[in-house]
This record gives sequence, structure tokens and C-alpha cells, in this order.
Amino acid sequence: MTVYAIAQLRFTDRAAYDRYQARFMEVFVRFNGTLLAADESPQVLEGESDRQKVVLMSFPDEAQFRSWAESAEYQEISRDRRAGADTVVMLIKGLT
Repeated sequence: MTVYAIAQLRFTDRAAYDRYQARFMEVFVRFNGTLLAADESPQVLEGESDRQKVVLMSFPDEAQFRSWAESAEYQEISRDRRAGADTVVMLIKGLT
């Protein structure tokens, strides 16, 4: 079943986040995911949000997502993401 990962970010150290972003695709393309959207100007239509960026990815299944998210390559670059942004990540199961 397809899963979707949604990351909502608030930048805390833009230089650190930019280092992460510069290396993101070189790691991401090695796995079976698809980057669907990355928006640094998301429109809040209802409620309140202090997030400055939203990223939407899809993976064929949860195992593929975890293979990417838990990989040594991603863990290495994600140190800069954690240093550069307060991030909320959600994993959502697609419809069958």
C-alpha cells in the first residue's frame, strides 16, 4: 500500500538546513520514493501554523519509506535537517 510522508518545517538555522537540502536528492533518488511537493510558501487555509515549509513524498509501502528514512546515508545528512529546522513528520497510509 502506498504511503505518504509529510514534513512540516520551521527553520532554526538556515545554513544547516541548506546543507541538508543540497544533499537531499542525491540520497533520495537511491530509494524508491517520489518527491511530490516541496513548498516554502504553504497557504494556511484553516487554523494556525508556524511552519515555513511543507514537503510531500510517496513510497510504494512503509518498508520502502523506512528503508530510506533509516538508511545510514539519510541519517548522515539528516543531522543538518535536525540542526536547521524544527520538523514534524507524519506517515500516512494511502487508500486501498
